[in-house]
Amino acid sequence: MAETAHAAGRGGRVTEGLRTYRLIAVMWIRSTMAYRTSFALTTFGNFAATALDFAAILLMFSRVDALGGWTLAEVAFLYGVSAVCFGLADLAVGSMERLGRRVRDGTLDTLLVRPAPVLAQVAADRFALRRLGRVTQGVLVLGYALTAVDIDWTAAKLLLMPVMLLSGAGIFCAVFVAAAAFQFVAQDASEVSNAFTYGGTTMLQYPPTVFALDLVRGVTFVMPLAFVNWLPASYVLDRPYPLDLPGWVAFASPLVAVACCAMAGLAWRAGLRTYRSTGN
Repeated sequence: MAETAHAAGRGGRVTEGLRTYRLIAVMWIRSTMAYRTSFALTTFGNFAATALDFAAILLMFSRVDALGGWTLAEVAFLYGVSAVCFGLADLAVGSMERLGRRVRDGTLDTLLVRPAPVLAQVAADRFALRRLGRVTQGVLVLGYALTAVDIDWTAAKLLLMPVMLLSGAGIFCAVFVAAAAFQFVAQDASEVSNAFTYGGTTMLQYPPTVFALDLVRGVTFVMPLAFVNWLPASYVLDRPYPLDLPGWVAFASPLVAVACCAMAGLAWRAGLRTYRSTGN
């Protein structure tokens, strides 16, 4: 009975968190759409700024035929998957990176006194619909890659595509939450957090063969960003697996995403318990 009540209580908190997130996000979306021209311009600006990353890759391939043994179409596939996964996570919980500022100026206190989950409030705060520009740019590059690369499609590969994108977004969401939890301790370490969020997606845009083996091991076994695209993409593209891993790891992304989210949740709760406000 006690376990059932605990599970019911936990389910109720999740439901309340999702409801809080939805209400706050809708409020910010309505605020954004009140100025449609500004929204269109900022979204296009977000699209154009992220497109420069792929422009750099195109410049590289204007001088070389392959990068680490990967063709332009294959690198574009990596880029597209990484950009879409990160874009979805940035859209959903990108506001978490502002937590350090709230901790420093004490405005986090206003969220603590509200009868709503703090994580949901922080994640939905200033929900920026303009971040769809990044997602759109990633989708376009991924679409180009799917038409340019020669893939021997099977049922498993078709199923893996949406699973890869959703799992990758979940992994990046976990990284955002864990990085925000670190802000409770460091308070002024947003650049350190960005090294794992924005830096992580930039790294995944390039094939693993251009990086040192120690770095590849780190993003596979320590911070498992390799499960966002390197490992599942190796299966889809029929490329050798990084570190000679077994073939089944390409389908482990959902389990890795669940584990990362669970660990990020624990880190968030631990960080929140250490918060002592700024005093008066």
